[in-house]
Amino acid sequence: MIHPTAIVDPKAEVADSATIGPWSFIGPEVVIGEETIIEPHVVIRGPTHIGARNHIYQFSSVGEATPDLKYQNEPTELYIGDDNIIRENVTIHRGTVQDQGFTRIGNRNLIMAYVHIGHDSVVGNNTILVNNAALAGHVIVGDWAILSGYTLVHQFCKIGAHSFSGMGTAIGKDVPAYMTVAGAPAEAKTINSEGLRRRGFEPHTLSELRRAYKIVYRQGLTLDAAIQRLETMVAETPQIELLIESLRASERGIVR
Repeated sequence: MIHPTAIVDPKAEVADSATIGPWSFIGPEVVIGEETIIEPHVVIRGPTHIGARNHIYQFSSVGEATPDLKYQNEPTELYIGDDNIIRENVTIHRGTVQDQGFTRIGNRNLIMAYVHIGHDSVVGNNTILVNNAALAGHVIVGDWAILSGYTLVHQFCKIGAHSFSGMGTAIGKDVPAYMTVAGAPAEAKTINSEGLRRRGFEPHTLSELRRAYKIVYRQGLTLDAAIQRLETMVAETPQIELLIESLRASERGIVR
C-alpha cells in the first residue's frame, strides 16, 4: 500500500491498511492509522499522530514546524483524529512550547483546499473550513462550526460551537456559540438558524436561541447582565448553557 516512489522514514509507523501515494514524504516520528489515505506529493513531518480513515490530498504540508520566530526547534506535536478529509494544499503546523506544545484536530472535519491551521490551534469535531480559511496561532474552533471561504481568524480567538462565518470574514474577537458573523471586521448578525435546523434543533429551541441573541446583542446590556438573563432560560432550553459557556470563556471580548 506504499508506492515505491514514496519516501517513508524507518522511524515512521504506518498501519498496514494505510495508503501512501507516489512521491509523498513521511518523516520520522509520524504515526499513520488504519485505512488512512495519503495522496501523491504530500509532506508529513513529525512528531505527528494521524488516526484512522483520514484522507489527505495532494500537495498538503502536515506537521511542519511553525514559522513563529519564538520557535527554536523544540519537539512539539500535531494530533489528527479519525475520519477527516484534508483537501489540496492545506498547511497544518505543529505547536510551540509557549502554549500547550501541540496542535490538535478532532474527528470528521472537512478541511478544504488552501486552508491554513496555525500552531497551537485546536479544531473540534464535525467542522467545515472552506477554501482559503486561515487560523493564526492559538485559535480554538468549536464543534460543528463552519468558516466560509477566505475567513481570517486572529491569534488567540475562540470560535464557538455551531457558529458560522460569512465569506471573507475577518475575525479579531471571540465568536459565541450558535452565532452567524460576517464582515471585516466581523459583526454578529443573528444565530446560525439554517445550520442548527439541519442538525435537528427543534423550532422552539431556535426561537429561544434567537431570543438569547437579542439579549446579548440588542438590549444594551453588559455581558455580565446578559449572562444573568440567559441563566434564567437554561431550565427550559438547556442548549443555552453552551452559549453561556462560550461567553464566559471569552478573553479577547466577543464579536459585536
